[in-house]
Amino acid sequence: MPNTPALIDPRKGQGRIFGRRPVAVVDIGSNSVRLVIYEGNSRSPTQLFNEKVLSGLGKGLARTGRLDSDAVDSALAALTRFRALARLADCEAVYPLATAAAREASNGPDFIAAAEAAIGCPITILSGADEARYAAEGVLAGFFNPDGIVGDLGGGSLELVDVADFKIGQGLTLPLGGLRLRDMAGGDIARARAIADEAVGTSALAGACSGRRFYAVGGTWRNLAKLHMEQVKYPLQVMHGYSVPAENLTAFLAQVASSDPDKLPCIDVVSRSRRPLLAYGAVTLQAVIEKLSPAQVVVSAYGVREGYLHSLLPESETARDALIETARELSMLRARSPQHNEELVAFARDTFHVLGIDETPEEERLRDAACLLADASWRAHPDYRGGQALSFTVHASFPALDHAGRTFLGLTNYFRYEGHFEQGMVPDLDRLIPERMLERARVLASLFRVAFLLTAAMPGVLERLRWIQDPRGGFTLVVPKDLAELVGERPRARFQQFAKVIDRTLRLEVR
Repeated sequence: MPNTPALIDPRKGQGRIFGRRPVAVVDIGSNSVRLVIYEGNSRSPTQLFNEKVLSGLGKGLARTGRLDSDAVDSALAALTRFRALARLADCEAVYPLATAAAREASNGPDFIAAAEAAIGCPITILSGADEARYAAEGVLAGFFNPDGIVGDLGGGSLELVDVADFKIGQGLTLPLGGLRLRDMAGGDIARARAIADEAVGTSALAGACSGRRFYAVGGTWRNLAKLHMEQVKYPLQVMHGYSVPAENLTAFLAQVASSDPDKLPCIDVVSRSRRPLLAYGAVTLQAVIEKLSPAQVVVSAYGVREGYLHSLLPESETARDALIETARELSMLRARSPQHNEELVAFARDTFHVLGIDETPEEERLRDAACLLADASWRAHPDYRGGQALSFTVHASFPALDHAGRTFLGLTNYFRYEGHFEQGMVPDLDRLIPERMLERARVLASLFRVAFLLTAAMPGVLERLRWIQDPRGGFTLVVPKDLAELVGERPRARFQQFAKVIDRTLRLEVR
């Protein structure tokens, strides 16, 4: 064992939030059995470990009414391994959840008894209404004030539920999971489309998504989105929050539904084990778009597992902004001084207010998040900090953040390190945000360049600076006399660059 500084736990490392114990969710679905171990249950759960086995418990269930014996063996072997992995990770709790296949099969009770012995704790069997509610909870956990219909497509069922104003409506379940739909249609895609149209079109939510968003949950739909991303050469390879106008999916879904999956353009991005159900996911999404009439289809990487954990949190936790909580945790883990970043949040807020830079509530929360993330790449080589800051920020596991927001955060910190306002690290990334947001990234980056040069990323300085309206015109940033030595040629030059970017008359003075 190498010499390790005191206060570092070599078993857990410094990259973990202090005081948190892992929790695990085991999702026993109709298609896959999955273990996800989270660092802890919090407003921004971070995955420590993720493994799935495509056991296919629901295969043939629509015809036989029973779980396939080979699938049962596969699932039990996976659960035995998952129990050992959860023990290694020192999980304080394991939450096994079983869905459509296990609750509907005639041999489901026997399987659950064997599964409980394998995983070592009781299994919660979710009803269709439970699945819908937890899928909606997952979307509430993963998006900022979502408004639309959540659709969770598994192997055995499709759950639909309305979410709006942080509230969950009445959910319903339809027998449209990929495995079940394939069995009911006898492998006939045209018949599968007719079944899906009938089920969705006669549901209580028909037309309820008009002009709103449809939040697509589930592995089959995520893989469809991955394929679509690749085909349209989308510049940001992040699944969560990927949003497409519903009308733009028409030709793509028709192609997937009518083609040999192995011959689809860019199909290599989808694993072979996932390809057989793509067409059934496509016809179900076609039915959703036609019968529910959403304006946008938005992919959610958060689903029943995250929703179940979210439901266990106290209201004081769920009321917090997940983006800000995640940014604050990353500040604790990666910044030279988290306290400096908190002071930067207040300083930037005061600067925008005093200088009259108007902001929407969404722009305010993005500004706060950018401040908390402003020092995340300080350990990189100086020549590459801009690129690393951009890549890290746009690809980090952020909840409650759309792709325009990711781009804003990434470009803000890229511009801050590079000192200019052009980037070629991620081609076409700039097209994901409107010009107003791009300009805000430049403004905030320019302010960061002043702040970090005055403070060396250490606390105790920004909180003592104050803006005043100058009778000579414009505004003056006043530095206390005992901090006068911090003001020099480079800070003054950066300050004037900031003044030029925001087109204001500004002065930096010691008083």
